Amino acid sequence: MKQTVKFLYIGKEPISIRFRYLLILFDAATIVFFVATAHVPHGPGLIAASWAVGLVILLDFSARMWIAKDRWKLLRQIYTLADIVVIVSLILDPFLTGSLAFLRILRALRLIHSYHLLRDLRRDSSFFRTHEDAVIAAINLLVFVFATATAVLVFFIPEDSKTPYIDALYFTMATLTTTGFGDITLPSPGGKLFSVFIMVVGVALFVRLAQAIFMPQKVRHKCPSCGLYRHDPDAVHCKHCGETLRIETGGAA
Repeated sequence: MKQTVKFLYIGKEPISIRFRYLLILFDAATIVFFVATAHVPHGPGLIAASWAVGLVILLDFSARMWIAKDRWKLLRQIYTLADIVVIVSLILDPFLTGSLAFLRILRALRLIHSYHLLRDLRRDSSFFRTHEDAVIAAINLLVFVFATATAVLVFFIPEDSKTPYIDALYFTMATLTTTGFGDITLPSPGGKLFSVFIMVVGVALFVRLAQAIFMPQKVRHKCPSCGLYRHDPDAVHCKHCGETLRIETGGAA
């Protein structure tokens, strides 16, 4: 059984790669589900659906821990910690009337921050190989926007709002870009502090995305001799030590 799980999660065969991409599709579906239900009353049906999703996430988490060579190192990874938070929120949230719903969006970290997914994308997608930093920076910014917007939705948007999702996203983007139209505000002390948090972190992530887009593109490939980690996409030799490189590519068209 353990060998089968290892084959699916870390194997290089086509069936293993398809399985990992299927997990990514599941992750994307859970994100849509979490965002869509963040401001919806938690009835028996929604609670059952949330627990079912939580069970699948728990099984995936348990499988990764079971086959990990260094479980403590895996536990320190940001997406592993995010999964733990999501699982706990799914278990406890029904008893706390949905107040932890915004935490579930952290599941989006799984979309990119996974070593094997990155390896698959580097091998299968020439676009990802040449724009990896920009893609990851965009995912980080997207996760932050949706996580903070969902938090605003749950904690600050009035229940009588006719467009709660749009209001939360609108406020988040206006604050992140420091536009500050002022038609939607968070007047409480907690709301003001949260607005400051959105501005500081959001602007930093936005600047990182701009840097990744406009800086010369590099690919990640560790030189076996000197350890240099960033190279030109078409590099044959390491610019630092001259060692021959074997950067994985998608092959000729």
